[in-house]
Amino acid sequence: MWKAEAGQFIGQVAGRSWDGVGRVCAIVSLTLMMVVAGCQRMMPLDTKPLDSVGMSYAAIKQLQALNITGAELHEIVKARTAGLSDDKCIEIVQLYHGRQLPFNAGDTVAGLLRARLSGETILELARLNELGINAGELQLIRLAGFSDAVVVEVARQEAAGRPVLSGASLSTMKNAGIHESMLLELLRRGVPDSEAATIIAAHRRGARDVDVLRRYPAT
Repeated sequence: MWKAEAGQFIGQVAGRSWDGVGRVCAIVSLTLMMVVAGCQRMMPLDTKPLDSVGMSYAAIKQLQALNITGAELHEIVKARTAGLSDDKCIEIVQLYHGRQLPFNAGDTVAGLLRARLSGETILELARLNELGINAGELQLIRLAGFSDAVVVEVARQEAAGRPVLSGASLSTMKNAGIHESMLLELLRRGVPDSEAATIIAAHRRGARDVDVLRRYPAT
């Protein structure tokens, strides 16, 4: 009888002991994880990639002051490699951080630069928050031979949620002989894409630009 009771007691003690060991192990594991995470945060950012693409020491220090992450650094390298200047790299990161967002548009910026958009135009697109899904359309508009002014106006209308002529319609209208200055004015007036065929038809009938614009008053 006493042997059975002794065995039961020992089992209970052992169970408590193992429970205690489990708790201690869990605490130790959690502490180690926190220490490792803290060490990673304290590790200095490797800025050699920025230096290797020609960024100045002063610009690198400014980016460090913005607390950029490793992921952001690689996006900045893409933009800088494509030709975005040091000061514009800093400003575009500031714009993103001002929206509480990480800079993640390195590929987009590089594509727009390859399409020969100026750095200032790209910054304006960033200010309009138009470096997202619409950037591909803007790039195509520039590649179709339109000026930066047309690209920015399309972006401005889209950012404001207003109707806007599509890149395809702009190209068709240009090929029909409508001058860019006229197309830019149509964009500023928020002419919807559905009106493109009507405007082309009027142009082919010999309608003057002023007569076409009268149909779409400035707002």
